[in-house]
Amino acid sequence: MSNDTTIRWGIVGAGRIARRFAQGLAHVPGAVLSGVWSRRPEPARALAAAFGARAFDSFDALMGGIDALYIATMQDSHPQYALAAFSAGKPVLCEKPAAVNARTLQKMIDTARASKLLFMEAMKPPFYPLYGQLRAHLAADPIGAIGLVRAGCSMANVPLDHPSYSMDSGGGALLDIGVYEAFLAVDWLGEALDVQTIGRLGPTGVDTFASLNVRHERGVAQLFCGMDLQGRGDALIGGTLGTATIHENWWNPARATVRYLDGRTVELDAPFEGGGLNYETAHFCELLRAGAIESPVMSHATSMRMIAIIDAARRDLGLRFPFESE
Repeated sequence: MSNDTTIRWGIVGAGRIARRFAQGLAHVPGAVLSGVWSRRPEPARALAAAFGARAFDSFDALMGGIDALYIATMQDSHPQYALAAFSAGKPVLCEKPAAVNARTLQKMIDTARASKLLFMEAMKPPFYPLYGQLRAHLAADPIGAIGLVRAGCSMANVPLDHPSYSMDSGGGALLDIGVYEAFLAVDWLGEALDVQTIGRLGPTGVDTFASLNVRHERGVAQLFCGMDLQGRGDALIGGTLGTATIHENWWNPARATVRYLDGRTVELDAPFEGGGLNYETAHFCELLRAGAIESPVMSHATSMRMIAIIDAARRDLGLRFPFESE
């Protein structure tokens, strides 16, 4: 694929995140939305019409009219669509969490690699301008050896009929929200060695709040996520010489404050455009044109380390979905 090739995107799913992805494509050079398919025909037709794309009658038909697939369904169906796309020879950008457990994610990764197809979990924070600016600043003016990540988000207004409360769809705070915090911890501290979780299950059986203490290769993470309490959405990265705070909402990073033990304070400000999903999409397009099958930023190993934390936390809470096999 040449550097000037326009990449035709398809979306499976037609909910809120699918619309955000479609909106973001307007900010990605050399990328267009070509097709949409969903098990719900009417929302798919509405989404396609809003962005000048075609609503396909079947998933297989969608595969015939695109160059890359974005999976925007609930996480229980992510493996089904990803594996079908790989079988059709299509690369996949899959909304987080890419799978509900490590075993399933490993199968997806193995299939993508065997098919020599690009596969990336859509974990957006590392592609934002602010996140890159913070990385560069701390490389040039370090806060010492980093050994602490503290991050969390809890939203008290998630209605009980929201898909996040669905056991059948693989919902819950850990997979819907906590996977973001797991990414931040893994990105700065490496692989998790031990996970201790306190939390509770709600009326539908999924986790409604979880607090995690995680021992990593290079430090300790304190993480929380919830759907029935209100909690701040900032994040702190602590080192031996200072701290870096990514202000809320940290997963859509736009501002950070770095404070040093010597009294200095540095403010970083990097507004984002296009809703934010466009940055991960542009990165994926660049990889696809280069013939890569894995992102160096959001690697398969990173995805596996993230879901390992969530798996351990779910074990602590005794949460198992009805569709998970032994």
